[in-house]
Amino acid sequence: MVPAEALGLRFGREVPVPLSMLREFLDRNHIQYMVISHSVAYTAQGIAALTHIPGKELAKTVMIMADGRLAMAVVPASFRVDLYRLKKYLGAGTVELASEYEFRDRFPDCETGSMPPFGNLYGMDVFADQSLAEDEEIAFNAGSHRELVRMRFADFRNLVKPALMPLAANKARGNAA
Repeated sequence: MVPAEALGLRFGREVPVPLSMLREFLDRNHIQYMVISHSVAYTAQGIAALTHIPGKELAKTVMIMADGRLAMAVVPASFRVDLYRLKKYLGAGTVELASEYEFRDRFPDCETGSMPPFGNLYGMDVFADQSLAEDEEIAFNAGSHRELVRMRFADFRNLVKPALMPLAANKARGNAA
């Protein structure tokens, strides 16, 4: 059998397995979790629809800059981050969305825009909307646009230690991301 490369066939660039670092961390901490594979999707609402997970149980990670420091804001998929509320909570001078350029190199094991909400693995603070704690489980991107991890919210809270606050804003509200 002739290798595909010898025939000049290419199947696209190899994507690292981003789940491995997260999976290793969860396994080391004896956490029960489920990996859910799905068709490629780039929006939290699209993923929720594909996986039949309610938008309020699917957490999306939004990268922000707070006074020049990169951090994660985590909200249910069906909501946006209220930047004004976060700024007020932090007592920060500025809180804004981080550009892809500002954060993509911080997550070498992840496809851009699919970071899991585990800032502790990447040396950054995590701020999470308190409504995520209302459900027993949480699901989130696992570093690729094709996989989610679902686990108990209590385990997520114990491992990540996010600052819980009212952070979510309805999509229609201004000054939100």
